[in-house]
Amino acid sequence: MNAQKRKKIFTRLQAVCQNPTTELIYHSPFELLIAVMLSAQATDVSVNKCTVHLFRMAPTAQAMLELGIDKVMECIRTIGLYKTKAKHVMETCRILVQQYNGDVPQTREELEALPGVGRKTANVVLNTAFGHPTIAVDTHIFRVCNRTGLAPGKTVREVEDKLMQVVPKQFRLNAHHWLILHGRYICKARKPLCEQCLINDLCEYPAKSTLTV
Repeated sequence: MNAQKRKKIFTRLQAVCQNPTTELIYHSPFELLIAVMLSAQATDVSVNKCTVHLFRMAPTAQAMLELGIDKVMECIRTIGLYKTKAKHVMETCRILVQQYNGDVPQTREELEALPGVGRKTANVVLNTAFGHPTIAVDTHIFRVCNRTGLAPGKTVREVEDKLMQVVPKQFRLNAHHWLILHGRYICKARKPLCEQCLINDLCEYPAKSTLTV
């Protein structure tokens, strides 16, 4: 895919959604960090159902430690891997309190050093909480980038690196959210809704529908 097509894709995505953001519900960098940690192998909807209660009781790292792991597990037991996630949440909160005065660090290295925080989670926090032009590649973005030809790659990291190279700078801050939303609601895994796709004519997916909007 050439640069002109890529620019048109993001121009159209921006036109229909000027200020995209995560669908996770949060009120602080701390709450976002915890929500993203819990969202691994879980939907945003399922995480929000848990965190609405969890964050009411524990909106800070210190409050989470005081709440205790048993209560945290009780709050998040409906999402996958809840026991492991609860352990990581408590370990991360302990580090935040001991090393960062309860605040969330703002560098990739510090974030990735937290238990249960990988590159994708760090990218989401850096982008959404702190305004860094990072791109967190999840399954939706990986699929969209390979299917459309926007930034094909065999691994998540390969796609991320390619996106950072080819996404025009003026779109880089919001690219992560636009691509996730497009993959979640239009360019679906089993059956992409090509007839509803606003970038249908720019997409290079060989099996796509010929219908245009």
